[in-house]
Amino acid sequence: MFTGIVATSGRIESVTSLSHATDTTAGVRLTIEASRLGLDDVQLGDSIAIQGACMTVIRKTGQTFEVDVSRESLNRTVGLEQTGEVNLEKALRAHDRLGGHIVSGHVDGLGTVTHFAPVGESHELRVLASREIGRYLAYKGSITVNGVSLTVNAVHDRDDGCEFSINLIPHTLEVTTLKHLQAGMRVNLEIDLIARYVERMLNAPQDGDKPLNR
Repeated sequence: MFTGIVATSGRIESVTSLSHATDTTAGVRLTIEASRLGLDDVQLGDSIAIQGACMTVIRKTGQTFEVDVSRESLNRTVGLEQTGEVNLEKALRAHDRLGGHIVSGHVDGLGTVTHFAPVGESHELRVLASREIGRYLAYKGSITVNGVSLTVNAVHDRDDGCEFSINLIPHTLEVTTLKHLQAGMRVNLEIDLIARYVERMLNAPQDGDKPLNR
């Protein structure tokens, strides 16, 4: 589990295919430089969120660590198949402060940036999500974008999906990769875990009810 409070950013230094031949089903191994994250307390098998996707540390050397990413994960996320800067967060410990919201590190889908521009001292970010994800979005609710816990300021349902707006303060831009966003870019989205359970409770069949075909 995570909080969506990104500790710092690191960098994917290398991407190596896990197949020795051309194989579109193969995953990749990432080597990530994480000197600013601090790896002294990280053990093999620990979880680290990379751009919002929970990954398992399989090797650690100095200030770098390695993870294996399956093809399924690559197909459902962005930012994990090429070198570049990434958001990093260690797994939540039982005694840590929950500064953001409960985040599982399981990406629910992708969104597309429709607007990113300064507003006063901050920036406004607008993202178009699918209708499936949009049903879980609410004014002042929580959403995770590329691993960053953020508060939804507005929700607009559209024919082509659901567009939501977020205000990004300078500190968030400074310590995360969100500062590099541009209109047209895709981002990893994870909906609020509590919203997921509420939806299930509201739609689950009661005693005597016929099961819902969904």
